[in-house]
Amino acid sequence: MTPPTYILYYAPDNASLVVRLALEELNLPYETRLVDRSRREQKTPAYLALNPSGLIPVLETPDGPLFETAAILLWLADRHGGLAPDVASPNRGDCLKWLFFMSNTLHPTLRRLFYPDVYVGADAEAQKHLNSSSRHSVLEHLGALNSRFETHRDGLIMDIYLGPMLRWLALYPSQSDTSWFELSRYPALFHAARALEQRPSLHSAFRAEGLGNAPFTNPKPATPSEGSPT
Repeated sequence: MTPPTYILYYAPDNASLVVRLALEELNLPYETRLVDRSRREQKTPAYLALNPSGLIPVLETPDGPLFETAAILLWLADRHGGLAPDVASPNRGDCLKWLFFMSNTLHPTLRRLFYPDVYVGADAEAQKHLNSSSRHSVLEHLGALNSRFETHRDGLIMDIYLGPMLRWLALYPSQSDTSWFELSRYPALFHAARALEQRPSLHSAFRAEGLGNAPFTNPKPATPSEGSPT
């Protein structure tokens, strides 16, 4: 049976990149729809009908629109296989708990680091305090993940989610200071990121979003053919 063609609502170098990587890895047919953040298209009634939180991405499927990055990843893994242990595997539970650790713990901390004004408003001191606490939390979370990756591999689904977040940490934290984050301090995560960017299946995604050849271990600002990562 021919797989359906999915529609990915995306913005370059956003969380939609995670889903694009999964679609490419699974060799699934899909189309893209740019959500222009500069025009706040993610807050329009048409987009909110797909995702009421107004966040990117959305994946349109035969079962209806899906949102939340980890949910989309898990749905694709269960529908098509190959990314995560299957439901009957004894490794399934470990994969789920660490996947949702990244989704529910690490990823929201990155959002607080990147968009402090969303959480504490325009007050500079409040933003500075949030920035400091978020950095501390990020480093703790990365340490926990590095320890896990040293001894266990819970499926490619983990690497696909992790790689873009490592990239963003090197490029996008608020106040234009990324010197506090060095991927080399986390050798297991560096190894996973390097292996991910060497997968031929993902190179078309790198080209489409203008990420270069080493987007996770030596990231450069994105130069997409359409849209903006900011």
